Amino acid sequence: MTKNKLAQPFLKWAGGKRQLLPEIRKYIPKKIKTYYEPFIGAGAVLFDIQPKNAIINDINVELVNIYNIIRDNADELIEDLKKHENTPEYFYAIRDLDRQKEYKSLSPVERASRVIYLNKTCFNGLFRVNSQGQFNVPFGKYKNPQIVNEIIIRAVHNYLSTNNVTVYNKDFEEVLETAKKGDFIYLDPPYDPVSDTSSFTGYSLNGFNKEDQRRLGYTFVDLDKRGCNVLLSNSATDFIKELYEGFHIEIVSASRNINSKASGRGKVDEVLVRNYELN
Repeated sequence: MTKNKLAQPFLKWAGGKRQLLPEIRKYIPKKIKTYYEPFIGAGAVLFDIQPKNAIINDINVELVNIYNIIRDNADELIEDLKKHENTPEYFYAIRDLDRQKEYKSLSPVERASRVIYLNKTCFNGLFRVNSQGQFNVPFGKYKNPQIVNEIIIRAVHNYLSTNNVTVYNKDFEEVLETAKKGDFIYLDPPYDPVSDTSSFTGYSLNGFNKEDQRRLGYTFVDLDKRGCNVLLSNSATDFIKELYEGFHIEIVSASRNINSKASGRGKVDEVLVRNYELN
């Protein structure tokens, strides 16, 4: 099957993998039975590989809803996106919907449309929620944001709807229970913070702590025993390097341009950990 180059991330996402794709491509196995990505985020790697069989997952319920809507209701989504306005008054009214009772009555299409709109018009294109699970990024003051990217939405719709792609909203361990020999798993968890202040946990309510990183480390070992090919990206902290000792660890440097503080952007050392030899 020829890949559709237009199928690419439809959201800006913290920790998005576009910068790292040239590195990641070097390590993609030639043969993949089923592709698993339990922390799908904006899906840069999925859309780059475009596997026929894929199981994708995210803990963020709003994000999972968008994948389902693009697959099943692309036309309605595109229509709904056209109604949005790029003004602060309108932005804050839409942003604050998740603080109102009527939020529960929004249709799945309206919810998906809302998140895409906020992502395109909010400051720095960040998805962040507060401790109550409410979207809390301010208006971005962009002159002409592309709220309706019909070409990309249709390309992603075509990929998702013509291949065997299952979308879950579960814990990563549960999603990976079915992975077996010959499957390729790409793990892109929320990164281990480089410093105490850099922790970006606003992406989903429950965050992702050291205990979760350890649990993921044990899962990596378990997948290795099952004969799966596993590739993981994370920050190059001592904790992560120790956790994956004994596997192939490559240090790569990636640009990070989504960070609320300008000092947090720029080059950051990351690791790519894998359990297989390159063919």
